[in-house]
Amino acid sequence: MCLRLLLLLALCSAGCSAAALSLSLRGSWRIRSGNGSLELPGKVPGCVHSALFQQRLIQDPYYRFNNLKYRWIALDNWTYSKKFEIPFDISKWQKVNLVFEGIDTVTEVLLNNVSIGKTDNMFRRYSFDITHVIKAVNFIELHFQSAVIYARNRSKAHTCYKVPPKCPPPVQEGECHVNFIRKEQCSFSWDWGPSFPTQGIWKDVRIEAYDICHLDYFTFSPMYDNNIQEWNLKIDSSFHVVSSKPVLGQVVVSIPELQTQWTDSIELQHGKRTVKLFVKINKNITVKTWWPHGHGNQTGYNMTVLFKLDGGLSFERSAKVYFRTVELIEEPIEKSPGLSFYFKINGLPIFLKGSNWIPADSFQDRVTPALLPMNVKLFSRQWIIYCLFFFKCSAPLLAGLAAAVQHSWANWLRLLLQSAVDANMNTLRVWGGGIYEQDEFYEFCDELGIMVWQDFMFACALYPTDRDFLNSVRAEVTYQIRRLKSHPSIITWSGNNENEAALMMNWYNVQPSDLPTYINDYVTLYVKNIRKIVLTEDQTRPFITSSPTNGAKSIAEGWVSKNPYDTNFGDVHFYDYGSDCWNWKNFPKARFVSEYGYQSWPSFSTLEKVSSGEDWSYESKFSLHRQHHASGNYEMLQQATLHFKLPRSADQLRTFKDTLYLTQVMQAQCVKTETEFYRRSRSEIVDGKGQTMGALYWQLNDIWQAPSWSSLEYGGKWKMLHYFARHFFAPLLPVGFEDEDVFFIYGVSDLHSDCMVTLTVRVHTWSSLKPVCSETTKLFVMKAGESALLYKKPVPKLLNCNKCTRQSCVVTFYLSAGSQLLSPTNYHFLSSLKKAKGLHKANITAIISQQGNTFAFALETSAVAPFVWLDVGGIPGRFSDNGFLMTEKTRTVSFYPWKPTSKRELEQSFHVTSLTSIY
Repeated sequence: MCLRLLLLLALCSAGCSAAALSLSLRGSWRIRSGNGSLELPGKVPGCVHSALFQQRLIQDPYYRFNNLKYRWIALDNWTYSKKFEIPFDISKWQKVNLVFEGIDTVTEVLLNNVSIGKTDNMFRRYSFDITHVIKAVNFIELHFQSAVIYARNRSKAHTCYKVPPKCPPPVQEGECHVNFIRKEQCSFSWDWGPSFPTQGIWKDVRIEAYDICHLDYFTFSPMYDNNIQEWNLKIDSSFHVVSSKPVLGQVVVSIPELQTQWTDSIELQHGKRTVKLFVKINKNITVKTWWPHGHGNQTGYNMTVLFKLDGGLSFERSAKVYFRTVELIEEPIEKSPGLSFYFKINGLPIFLKGSNWIPADSFQDRVTPALLPMNVKLFSRQWIIYCLFFFKCSAPLLAGLAAAVQHSWANWLRLLLQSAVDANMNTLRVWGGGIYEQDEFYEFCDELGIMVWQDFMFACALYPTDRDFLNSVRAEVTYQIRRLKSHPSIITWSGNNENEAALMMNWYNVQPSDLPTYINDYVTLYVKNIRKIVLTEDQTRPFITSSPTNGAKSIAEGWVSKNPYDTNFGDVHFYDYGSDCWNWKNFPKARFVSEYGYQSWPSFSTLEKVSSGEDWSYESKFSLHRQHHASGNYEMLQQATLHFKLPRSADQLRTFKDTLYLTQVMQAQCVKTETEFYRRSRSEIVDGKGQTMGALYWQLNDIWQAPSWSSLEYGGKWKMLHYFARHFFAPLLPVGFEDEDVFFIYGVSDLHSDCMVTLTVRVHTWSSLKPVCSETTKLFVMKAGESALLYKKPVPKLLNCNKCTRQSCVVTFYLSAGSQLLSPTNYHFLSSLKKAKGLHKANITAIISQQGNTFAFALETSAVAPFVWLDVGGIPGRFSDNGFLMTEKTRTVSFYPWKPTSKRELEQSFHVTSLTSIY
């Protein structure tokens, strides 16, 4: 009896009263294959692949070629089952529901051998009425259908016309017809990820029992009234009233820090009822607004909403409320055709700088606990058990312990998002081929000041618009908006990824006579359904139909533009692997660039975990297998050879490691050049083009260990690109470039106020650790929120010192105020480094010392060294800087470990590489 009571206390949902109980069914389940030949225990939340791996029935699915070896798992029809007891008298409750927060994906649900419902959408919550089926002792089964087979059958059933694409490119080794199932689209494969079409209960599942009424969902939206300059709070609360009589009561909304308390009477009639509240915030108190990272604080206020109803029934919800406004500005620009495309936060134009987010793992149950050692997780669970049985812990203590464990599991997400902030990013685009992320993701973004461009989960495909598909999508979109709209971090909804472009640029060779049919489907899905729901559910942020899109122009053209890549409107995606990425003239001077990038390989320490010795060659079967972008490995080397010599060594492993390093050098330098071009284009119009107000490179993170466009490797290790991003996204930055043999330096500021600065320009020879020329400008004003020309000099004049040539010298420059450095030290190469003269092999040494929780690496070099790369193998952590140009004899770099380590461990793992060391 004591144990049952404790379980109820621990599992009861927030704000539950005597008239509502919640019992979680997460934890241990049984899983069996379609023919019953394989049965095993499995965890919920989880999936079949994870359960097989945890029982050591399969290897790590990411190891070598296992994504092909284990294809059979996704083609089978698995069953999840669980026997459970209800630790209370179920007959006394008027309504009992079985609630799934997330099922992946196609199932029939049976309780006590009675079919209670079916599911076909990974992205929505399902609630089934089990009032007349539930017993004291129960047996639940979920019969899953293979997502691959289901999608194939749905495609075959769509006989009126084809809905392309049928299959991914062969190089992706993926599955077909993913557009026919409402499931993570990249789970069937992508050009950076494997095919693992999972099956499982991927979020929480619980029993809810209640009398009289139940609070189904609670959401809110802060709104600012410009006319009277007043903040208001719109609160929506949905109740299911099972009482045949009206339920009367009172609602109290309290925000103590804003000295706001609002009370009103409510009356709930039988059935589904939504209570809409409009709370005026006390005008006499200054409301501190939420700002993106780098622009202010992320101030939030604690709010409680208490519903006190007849019969002593009460529901209380607590939440953090953030106040901010967002506007998407599309308006004419002087001396330029088209319209602007930028975001204002709290009335201030903000340059969006950041990247694109993809799912952090093919198996979502691995995302949160990935960095927590298994023995720590088991230890934590054991203490909960001990607390229950031996120490008779109180419910608050038990809940606190559980919260601590959950907090530690969330470190994985926090680490990736903190890495974005540490690189001076303020925006992530949650890409439409993945998932709507878990609640903790958006909570972290709120706290860290990361703006989120939120796609709906449709990507690189046309989609069916039959009744069942649209009904499923409407439920999905409604649920996700209500779940997410209270987060200030989300600044825009976007209907899909690249589907307007796919349709109008005819990626799938649609016959002209069929185009109207597909346009009609496009408008039906994204405009008549998704957009309509967005406008109904959320009036606080903009909606765009696609990315890229021409925005207002696309709308004017019937929601699809003839050229969705028009640089005078909306946002663009830009990729060009064949042209020289050091030539800024190859990049589009667009309004907003929401995708761009170049591939690289991850570090050897990351690949080593999922490969064997025979794989450690750039030409190996493994290297070809891991590359899912056609000609990707070749394109990386071709781009690298434009400016660098390829590694040459008699040692195959050494050559492989050096080649991995060189792909990261190439990627970092390419994305640096392109991003700096976009940042310096924010305040100018040249030949009608410009006023660029966003740069989101593709992509932030990896889903597995493979070549991709990411700046963070699987596991979180920073690639060279991510260290470069920390510089090229700096709030104050000097950007150098050439045009017609003239060297220019622009200053770029994201600051809110003007600042007085000086610019220092230095010329170094490759053969000397001392600059041969140096000049510093007079003090000048760097305008807030602008880019401006700071420096201009013909290259021959710049080189007119110490017999410099393009091949023998390099330029560095920085902004400062007195002795205070205000910007990163940037550089400009005057020639390809494969033509550099005087560049010697650098002998770089390091003395490591511990300073509190960090470590200092005191470096000393014998020569100027470009792209100095410090590596400590698989020790988790990051350096304060890396991949840098070392022009001085000594330099100290800090290392921030993500788990406890030691000086000795670092010394044993440390390796330094620079460009000349690979030849």
